[in-house]
Amino acid sequence: MGKIIAISNQKGGVGKTTTSLNLAAGLGYLNNKVLLVDLDPQGNATQGIGASVGEDKLSVYNLLMEDYTVADIRKTLTSPPIDIVPANISLAGADLQMVRFEVGKEELLKNKLDQVKDEYDFIIIDCPPSLSLLNTNALTAADSVIIPVQCEYYALEGVTQLLLTIRLVQQLFNKNLVIEGVLLTMYDARTRLSVEVQQEVRQHFKDRVYKTYIPRNIKLGEAPSRGQSIFEYDVRCEGAKAYASLAKEVVRMNKKKKA
Repeated sequence: MGKIIAISNQKGGVGKTTTSLNLAAGLGYLNNKVLLVDLDPQGNATQGIGASVGEDKLSVYNLLMEDYTVADIRKTLTSPPIDIVPANISLAGADLQMVRFEVGKEELLKNKLDQVKDEYDFIIIDCPPSLSLLNTNALTAADSVIIPVQCEYYALEGVTQLLLTIRLVQQLFNKNLVIEGVLLTMYDARTRLSVEVQQEVRQHFKDRVYKTYIPRNIKLGEAPSRGQSIFEYDVRCEGAKAYASLAKEVVRMNKKKKA
């Protein structure tokens, strides 16, 4: 049975989408069957991996709000070798529509992903940078959460609120939800700030912080504009090495948990 991992932090600009698409790609290149679900109305993961869909095409909005299945909507990519449920701007209105539902509005995504969970080794959900009903849907559907934390001042500021949300989701909708890991992003070993933030985060989350950290890397910023994961854009750069290492660490930790 597949593992559903939400990549979440309501603070913007922490490398959440970069992590979602490059971790999914990295896992795909390690011969895992991977589904990437773009749950962000901006659709950056969809565009960044070269799978853009127009407003008139089926997207994750139709999956959530209508009688479509993952099989109806997913697109199969070859580079990287993953499937994706794409997003487009139509998702922006989903939150307002969901509010009107009397029951089950938090479990719309879970119900659809449970149907295909056995087909995948990993399902990665790119969450929106807000504490919305879309985010609640992602956390209710997920087995675990990866929290990207940028190495900057106030790094833990957004995380505190996210931890409260995770606790609430655990109490109300998904008692088995756990923190998969905390990922340090935009790390620059030359600055004292990055080193101090890393120490603070490791002190706070202990062994839940990944050994792998994601460095500041221009190539990671350039790749999405070409509609490519970092592995197609420049497999030799430091960013690609870091995400390859993260993918291996995620696989290794999951094997250990199953053993």
